[in-house]
Amino acid sequence: MMAMERVPMTVQGFKHLESELQRLKSVERPRIVAAIAEARAHGDLSENAEYHAAKDAQGMNEARVAELEDKLSRADVIDPKTLSGDTVKFGATVKLEDEDTEEQVTYQIVGEMEADVKSGKVSITSPIARALISKAEGDSVEVTTPKGPRSYEILEISWG
Repeated sequence: MMAMERVPMTVQGFKHLESELQRLKSVERPRIVAAIAEARAHGDLSENAEYHAAKDAQGMNEARVAELEDKLSRADVIDPKTLSGDTVKFGATVKLEDEDTEEQVTYQIVGEMEADVKSGKVSITSPIARALISKAEGDSVEVTTPKGPRSYEILEISWG
């Protein structure tokens, strides 16, 4: 049997997922069970929209609980504050400059479960992260984006 694949994530990402799992188990699960019980009390379940909606919510909640438990059990927690180096790798915060527009952006390379582009966190599996891995300050990288190919210069690599 193959070993379970480890899931890289930052300390912050791990804590966030743990918090979500705790909320789903201690808040959402009891709320949904109560909604099912209330809907069941209304009688005929075959035409009871509240019952079916609550059962659907229960299924989605339990699926998310199972997904989070799986990811957390396989988590390879990496603290970017303990890392260093001259090249980009998981956990690095990278300041880039678009070579055409001179617009600057900063991204931290994180695990898939914690990626959020709006807050500057990109997944290790994203095209931008894959292009940046193993590159150093001053290097140029070409990234295929939904808006077409973009060239970026790596201005700075930092940790933590």
